[in-house]
Amino acid sequence: MECAQRAREAATQLRTQTREAKDSGLRACARALRFHTDRIIGINQLDIDRARTSGTSVALIDRLTLDSGRLEAMAVALEELAGLPDPVGDVVRGYTLSNGLQVRQVRVPLGVVGIIYEARPNVTVDAAGLCLKSGNAVLLRGSSSAQSTNEVLVEVLREALVDTGLPANAVQLVPGTSHESVKHLMTARGLVDVLIPRGGEGLIRSVVEGSTVPVIETGVGNCHVYVDEYADVDMAVRILVNAKAQRVSVCNAAETLLVHQGIAEKFLPAAVTALRQAGVTLHADEAVAVYAQAAGTATVPVTDDDWAAEYYSLDLAAGVVDSLDDALAHIRRWSSGHTEAIITDSQSAAAAFVAGVDSAAVMINASTRFTDGAEFGFGAEIGISTQKLHARGPMGLAELTTTTFVVTGNGHIRG
Repeated sequence: MECAQRAREAATQLRTQTREAKDSGLRACARALRFHTDRIIGINQLDIDRARTSGTSVALIDRLTLDSGRLEAMAVALEELAGLPDPVGDVVRGYTLSNGLQVRQVRVPLGVVGIIYEARPNVTVDAAGLCLKSGNAVLLRGSSSAQSTNEVLVEVLREALVDTGLPANAVQLVPGTSHESVKHLMTARGLVDVLIPRGGEGLIRSVVEGSTVPVIETGVGNCHVYVDEYADVDMAVRILVNAKAQRVSVCNAAETLLVHQGIAEKFLPAAVTALRQAGVTLHADEAVAVYAQAAGTATVPVTDDDWAAEYYSLDLAAGVVDSLDDALAHIRRWSSGHTEAIITDSQSAAAAFVAGVDSAAVMINASTRFTDGAEFGFGAEIGISTQKLHARGPMGLAELTTTTFVVTGNGHIRG
């Protein structure tokens, strides 16, 4: 795989680059995005037109679309990355042994990172920026639906890198749009150090199951909002509507609402009305359906498929539970391990929820939408890992490094 070999050579060069050089490259990429905004939007429109012609959903077209605001946000994210500390060279731990050997565990780049992702061209820029800052070369394999957009973005970024003296092959788009090109990337063990899939369940499963290259699994976002019996009703409604409807085409959007029976009578009439005004369709159990009907809102009977669904749409599964323990049992059964939220004024309930949930992120009185690298102060993210090795949760710069043990002696030999 020629592009992987070129990436390996570029990664070797990047390992020795200073922070100043990498930050200069990031700022040049930001300037280039701004300079080429009209050109990028024009080419992106070609992908949008093809998507509409093929009957792609509104939510997926939203993920595909670039406008001046989104391009500016991408440029700002690159500049913010340039302002963040360089993780390469950080000493994770250091100590001196009784025999005088000095041991340091130091962060170093992973090497070559492959990203396989669906119709979100912003990932192209985020991934390139994060990998550059952390000293890694990146191989990008986006979906065919965003092929034209990804091609122009990578072209713009590579030109900016060359202008600042960095290797163009630090950022490459894997050639081809067929599954064979993906297969080559997934089996390039020895050339590619790690793969990170970003997309729906089918994509992630196929990469995890078909790769010989190590994979960091960025999981499906079946996120839950649990409204505890001690919740503030107005706060709970605001958080729920934001978590579900602020942007539906992202993995940190809420997909399931669980309501403690002790607050259902106060909370559900207001919540149902607010969700209806936001255009949300409720897939409701019998208890929720009763309150919805009283509020003049039609519902759809909830099924197991709904409890398991990541909708990417204005749909929400909803049910009433008898207790916090029942809510936790439901989440343990159906959660994808991404983000769960509890709305409560009870410290003991919040503590029990945190202890009982096994997910990458847990929100207390905050929207699930905050599980995001930028919101966590990372500048951007390469993805949100739902596995436990090598990283979990939003993956920023530190998660794109590994470590080397540097041991310094003075003629030490082992007896």
